Amino acid sequence: MKLAATVALGALLASGGVVLGTSAASADPVKIGLVSTLSGPSAALGVHMRDGFQLAVKELGGKLGGQPTEVVVVDDELKPDVAVTKVKALLERDKVDVVAGVVFSNVMMAVAKPVFDAETFLISGNAGPSPLAGKACSPFFFSASYQNDQNHEVMGKFAQDKGYKRVILMTPNYQAGKDSMAGFKRHFKGEVVDEIFTQLGQLDFSAELAKIAAAKPDAIFTFMPGGMGVNLVKQYAQAGLAGQIPFLSAFTIDETTLPAIQDASIGLFSGAEWAPSLDTAENKAFVAAYEKEYGVVPSLYAAQGYDAAKLIDGALKATGGKVSDKTAFRKALAAAPFKSIRGDFKFNTNGFPVQDFYVVKAVKRADGKFATEVVAKVFDDAKDAYAGDCPLK
Repeated sequence: MKLAATVALGALLASGGVVLGTSAASADPVKIGLVSTLSGPSAALGVHMRDGFQLAVKELGGKLGGQPTEVVVVDDELKPDVAVTKVKALLERDKVDVVAGVVFSNVMMAVAKPVFDAETFLISGNAGPSPLAGKACSPFFFSASYQNDQNHEVMGKFAQDKGYKRVILMTPNYQAGKDSMAGFKRHFKGEVVDEIFTQLGQLDFSAELAKIAAAKPDAIFTFMPGGMGVNLVKQYAQAGLAGQIPFLSAFTIDETTLPAIQDASIGLFSGAEWAPSLDTAENKAFVAAYEKEYGVVPSLYAAQGYDAAKLIDGALKATGGKVSDKTAFRKALAAAPFKSIRGDFKFNTNGFPVQDFYVVKAVKRADGKFATEVVAKVFDDAKDAYAGDCPLK
């Protein structure tokens, strides 16, 4: 979105000003463009997010805010240029009212500009890149997930509290990988022996594992979502490192990768803002409904997709089903007018959640399925580190 438009909406919000856009006499059917990664080694993440979103819409009778709703799903293919083309089609051809979803941060950074330029709201179901939390924040952006650094901050504090002195960090070389390392180092005060950046989508880690074995750190911390994580955990065990060098992670061992990793994952720790075991009535109902509908244990991607749909539903109810009054719709979104399955949930001024974060570990349930479960709460009502740089108030 152009700076002038950002300033204009910000001024309106501050002054309680007039409506932006054409106010409809009555509410119209709602059209949502859902952008997700649905092909390639990381497709499971996008499938979970999509399915969580669609489950919420189904539970709401196919309506959001009481209005008939069409969800137009597109596969970004984990290619920023492809994503931009498809998002522009959603905006210009399909005339969507809201764009939601987006798993990977390189895709989010690519699609944000055309969405904001169109003065359309973008509700993240996963990606939370640091630029959008800070100086490049937008009044048209809300995250139903987290800011990228935060789950990694959990493991940085965990490593610090465990007394580890020397740690190696390994992530893919893209925005979320950089945010991952920044988050870990925010609370870990020991020596970072090495920062290893791999290619996004890399599946062979033999060279990196040899380097880790030679360095003999107290622990390794990694962020390797999807198929990258599956291969890394298996190769870590095959290299004889499991049980010798503690394996800490975020977005690596979760319900999208556990069915493939299985026993090699049991007992491994991760940072997360949600787990299937989280003890809220809404979460218990969601997990049961998701497993019944899809036959698998939901991941945090599914949980975030579900909450994203519920957020849009609550905001539309508050505005009488209208998106055209952009000031009113933003005010409604900012109030977080829904019961998150996570429990405590509200928005900071930059559109990112203020919420709790946990250490979780992988377990094998009595029914033979693998899942993560909460071990301990690490941060309560946590705000991200970049909100102070956001000019929105």
